[in-house]
Amino acid sequence: MKKITKPVFFIVLFVILFFTVSQFFGISTRYGDIKTTYIKSLSDIRWGIDIRGGVDVTFTPPEGTDATDAQMDSAKEVITQRLITLGIVDSECYVDYKKDRIIVRFPWKSDETDFDPEEAVKELGETALLTFREGYEVDENNLPTGTTKENIILEGKDVSTAYATTNENNEYVVALELSDEGAKKFSEATKKLYQSKGVISIWMDDTAISHPTVNAWIQNGKATIEGSFTAETAKELADKINSGALPFKLVTSSFSTITPTLGLGARDAMLLSAVIAFVLISIFMIAYYRLSGFVAVIALIGQIGGMLAVVSGYFGFMNSSTLTIPGIAGIILSIGMGVDANIITAERIKEELRAGKTLDGAINSGYDRGFSAIFDGNITVVIVAVILMAAFGTPDSFFAKALNWIFFMFGPSTTGTIYSFGYTLLSGVVFNFIMGVTASRLMLTSLSQFKPLRNPVLYGGKK
Repeated sequence: MKKITKPVFFIVLFVILFFTVSQFFGISTRYGDIKTTYIKSLSDIRWGIDIRGGVDVTFTPPEGTDATDAQMDSAKEVITQRLITLGIVDSECYVDYKKDRIIVRFPWKSDETDFDPEEAVKELGETALLTFREGYEVDENNLPTGTTKENIILEGKDVSTAYATTNENNEYVVALELSDEGAKKFSEATKKLYQSKGVISIWMDDTAISHPTVNAWIQNGKATIEGSFTAETAKELADKINSGALPFKLVTSSFSTITPTLGLGARDAMLLSAVIAFVLISIFMIAYYRLSGFVAVIALIGQIGGMLAVVSGYFGFMNSSTLTIPGIAGIILSIGMGVDANIITAERIKEELRAGKTLDGAINSGYDRGFSAIFDGNITVVIVAVILMAAFGTPDSFFAKALNWIFFMFGPSTTGTIYSFGYTLLSGVVFNFIMGVTASRLMLTSLSQFKPLRNPVLYGGKK
């Protein structure tokens, strides 16, 4: 390993402290009544229904509208897509076909103070706008830009219907039938794009739901979208496309407040327990492992900050996520794994020193020997977390799609509380490797370059 110099410890320490402190308090400016947020803080975390309660709302078609089951499924897809876009994973959404109702339950916003369910419902917005756009150009926030933003080929009203079917190769596809006006627009666009294998992207508001390649000049108003579809994913895409062409606007027929099942008291008790446990662990680590324990505590602080950052939306390229009681449990469990990783490494260093190795050799060998045990323990947790996120996450989530070949037979089973546990558990493993393995190695190796800190006793060795 390349020689690590003395200033490295202070650089890593500064980065961890800045990262953690900025995550806890955020960075924002205020000009009059206008607040501009640059980095989100803990106050921006959206707490789950089990902690803070939420809203129960019922949507129906306008009075006198006899909606079909297919139309109700499409409307449900719109709402589900909105919830996903807003980063709300702790939610429920289902259809009552007999009474033509869609019942939705979701948690309060992070900054909610009035707890007005009528105002909260507005967050879901109105019926989504479906557009077909030229190309697939997006900015850093995955919003349409350039040609894609300017060139709208079709709108929802131009699509007569979309449905899942199979082609001549018995592969699932999504078939489109366009209106007369839509067929003319689509013909002009495909004539322009098919020779260069261009792309027509499909958007629900500002969220891309598909971006197929144009393979032919389509003049008859009938097209198919091909891809690695299953029967379920093909139907989901068809429902989303149909939702942009609903013949009715969803009406809010009723809304009410949901009382939290556990409440803020349970959250505060868990957090207080976590703080007390962290303080006791820190004292033990420093007292027993000395300098290695001191470095481990700094790494654990960085790991905690990292896990909270991915929940609050600290990183601009990630949406915030809903944090539930099981999600907090995932954070606490991840901290325990971080402690375990640092203990494994510290014990390996002690063994190497007592076997007669030099300090530099013992530190390098200790981290090298400890890594395999840390990796084995963490990779099993990764597998569990991924399975939980796939089984209990939204159908549009990355892991749900990746493992659809396993879970498709069970049908959708979105449970935000369990998803939150898997999400924090996975992020904890990632930051365990970043902080508990990489950052701690950099800091300890750097400190060992200072002459007063080269006494093996400080690392668990003999005098």
